[in-house]
Amino acid sequence: MAGHSQFKNIMHRKGKQDAIRAKLFAKLAREITVAARAGVPDPGSNSRLRLAVQNARAENMPKDNIERAIKKAEAGDALSYESIRYEGYGPGGVAVIVEALTDNRNRTAGVVRSLFTKYGGNLGETGSVSFMFSRVGEITFARKAGSPEELLEAGIEAGADDVMSDDEGHVIYCAADSLSEVAAKLAQTLGEPSASKVVWKPNTTTPLEEERAEQLVKLVTSLDEEDDVQNVYSNFEVSSEVLNKLTAA
Repeated sequence: MAGHSQFKNIMHRKGKQDAIRAKLFAKLAREITVAARAGVPDPGSNSRLRLAVQNARAENMPKDNIERAIKKAEAGDALSYESIRYEGYGPGGVAVIVEALTDNRNRTAGVVRSLFTKYGGNLGETGSVSFMFSRVGEITFARKAGSPEELLEAGIEAGADDVMSDDEGHVIYCAADSLSEVAAKLAQTLGEPSASKVVWKPNTTTPLEEERAEQLVKLVTSLDEEDDVQNVYSNFEVSSEVLNKLTAA
């Protein structure tokens, strides 16, 4: 899990120790509300909502927060959010995809564009970089779920396409439209995953030296801190030593 995936893992651990946790809960609640409004407000009958609730629980989001987010959708008093994807290039020509849920398209576009410019990037048109990624299902398990061999066997039996294991844990990839089915099968043999979601997985990576990597980390971090931004993906590759140096604080 080098490059961007490793960066997200590091920031994820740091985020649990400070105010980023509250921001994470707000984003998870927004996804739950949108998912509930997009279908029925019942996780058992709404696969998107089921995954949203599962991911919220994996982050130890309080049950009351989850129920409140669903009730907002049921009551019809939630803001109307629009899903938007932004694409562009960061420092060093790295491809960046930003997914947002917003109630004000102009506001969000302005913020995203300004951050790209501030950190040496350029916001492009939709489709300008997404061809460098594959849209896949990603199921994450902690190291304690089993050995790499056990995870590989479980993944194959569940219909997964790829399994990656390292010191950070295990990541299982599958077709995006098979995510719910594969995740359910894996849960039966391995227990509940840490997260299950559809992601943009880079087909190739772009190596960065420390100076460019520092700019890129600032760009990704700043984007991720925005309330309207739900997910940020990029295809950068950097050494573990440099990445740990840049994220140490």
